[in-house]
Amino acid sequence: MRFHYTATQSNGQFTEGDIEAGSPNEVLEVLTGKGLHPVSIKVYRGVGAAGLGFFGQSISLSDRIFLTRYLALMLRAGTDLFKAIDILISDLDKPAIKAFLFEIKTNLEKGNPFYTTFAKYPKYFSQVFINLVKTGETSGNLAESLDNLSVSLTKEQELKNKIRAALIYPIILLAMSFLMLLLLATFALPKIANIFMSAGITPPLFSRIVFAVGLFLNDNAVIVFPLVAGAAIGGWYFFTQVYLGRRIISAVGERLPVLNGVLGQLAIQRFANTFASLMKAGIPIISSLEVTADAVGSEKLKMALQRIAREGIAKGLTIGEAFRREPAFPLVVTNLIAVSEHAGHTEEVLRTLAGFYEMEVDSAIKTLVAFIEPVLLLIIGVLIGTIAISVIVPIYQLVGGI
Repeated sequence: MRFHYTATQSNGQFTEGDIEAGSPNEVLEVLTGKGLHPVSIKVYRGVGAAGLGFFGQSISLSDRIFLTRYLALMLRAGTDLFKAIDILISDLDKPAIKAFLFEIKTNLEKGNPFYTTFAKYPKYFSQVFINLVKTGETSGNLAESLDNLSVSLTKEQELKNKIRAALIYPIILLAMSFLMLLLLATFALPKIANIFMSAGITPPLFSRIVFAVGLFLNDNAVIVFPLVAGAAIGGWYFFTQVYLGRRIISAVGERLPVLNGVLGQLAIQRFANTFASLMKAGIPIISSLEVTADAVGSEKLKMALQRIAREGIAKGLTIGEAFRREPAFPLVVTNLIAVSEHAGHTEEVLRTLAGFYEMEVDSAIKTLVAFIEPVLLLIIGVLIGTIAISVIVPIYQLVGGI
């Protein structure tokens, strides 16, 4: 098997190359024997390989913000791109970022454009990111493009943090309640059921069903608990990382009244922010709409934007006319876009729309959480009440028989 490695020499300089070995451990042994300090090792897949092999590390949103912000600052200060990358390589500690910057530098030395390295890793860098970097590099405004990217990514991170902070309490409440109910049904119910069975009492059918569930969980706890944990982890991965899972969540969310409003507003916020950034970078309207369509996170808006680009603007309609034909967008959005197009301030209006919908999303999330919490408490109360009634009824039978 062929591996591609990046490592540092004893003098701190980076080096990279290919090596034949049976496993990553063999590569580590060979590199260590040569006095090299491995930074990354990945299976060689040829040109265009995707996926960073930094010992399980990845490039996070915070890393992307850091890269764009500090590269923009250095370029604005008059530092050339090679020198800026060298400074970052020497200052950063995270192996994933070091190896990625070294790959950028190597590609630049080979004469490849700056954006091509980002394009190799679509898992971490979206088409919006790549197109903005490419446009900035081509037009000679790379510092401005990187600065705009850092602002957009920072807003994205702030919005994600707001959503995460709002939802963390309901998630913890649900998880802990489910765990407590599972433990109660697994360990407490069987003991109570055995007491009634030893007393010769035949509980009602309702109670027998609940006791049977508890006895089953108790007899198969070694299997049930790992299955529940595996299902929880697998479900989280499927619904957050797999395209089909995300589509299912999106489809379900679009049919739930409260959640539908949050997802819809979030999609419009992404549309306005992304479309404004691409327009500011000078990317053609049709290309901007196509890239924006893949970034909004809503299948309904994605199809609408593709129709606007392919069946509207491509056939000679103005932006406002094309948007007014799509009922997927609120009237206030289509009207503002149409008016701003005539006034020549489309980008500014889109930025304003993005800010407005960001506040709307924040408010809608608070409403959603206020709705979720009592629903969760009601569900938990029903489950606990079910267990309590299944125990209380046989107790009355037992007391009545004495």
